[in-house]
Amino acid sequence: MRAEVTGPVATVVISNPTRRNAMTPDMWRQLPPLLDRLEADPAVRVLVLTGAGETFCAGADLGDVDELLAAGDHSVAVAAEERLAAFAKPTVAAVRGACVGGGCQLAVACDLRIAATDARFGVPPARLGVVYPTPTTRRLAALVGPATAKYLIFTGELVDADRAARVGLVDEVLPADRFTDRIAELTGAIAARSQLSVIAAKEIVDGRADAARAAWWHGQSRASGEAREGVAAFHERRPPRFTWTASSDG
Repeated sequence: MRAEVTGPVATVVISNPTRRNAMTPDMWRQLPPLLDRLEADPAVRVLVLTGAGETFCAGADLGDVDELLAAGDHSVAVAAEERLAAFAKPTVAAVRGACVGGGCQLAVACDLRIAATDARFGVPPARLGVVYPTPTTRRLAALVGPATAKYLIFTGELVDADRAARVGLVDEVLPADRFTDRIAELTGAIAARSQLSVIAAKEIVDGRADAARAAWWHGQSRASGEAREGVAAFHERRPPRFTWTASSDG
């Protein structure tokens, strides 16, 4: 795993090229502290998760499957997935090629999934006699619905990017020659928005904001001046200058 920060965008790269970027236990362990560091960086406003080369991630490295199976829902893979899902800032999975098993697990834990036309998605535990982790299964069902989650898990079949988009697994599908530019365009747009609005929305949509926390967010919208700046920019026909950062979050 490696991370690169360019302006407001952090890119985490899954890199295990000899195994089609399959996740080893050590790679799963590396992810949470890496995310901790990027979340604490005030310059980072958006995180992109992608794979090295032309493959996102072909799953968990089956050479070390016994360690993952023995831990069940408490495995290093589930811990990494949960940390990614809880990342406070917006996350985008940029998917090319295979996105299977543990790769699909990570992609689903992101907020958005953008796929190239060559992307293929699969959830293969039934091919291996493995019980998919409980948090992972529930997150997949919440995203695509119970019937599609069952289809993906029961069959273990690969689905192409267009079908993934139709069932809600993917937000956009792009040809290879537009893929990199669109990721840059999308992350740039998110980074330019009010981070107060974006981060509050993520907490609320994900069900992590109770009534008191939601009230706090609404209060921040007033107290921070973000709403006044947004409305003023709209009337003055200029780009807004939003200054709230995640470090302002109490």
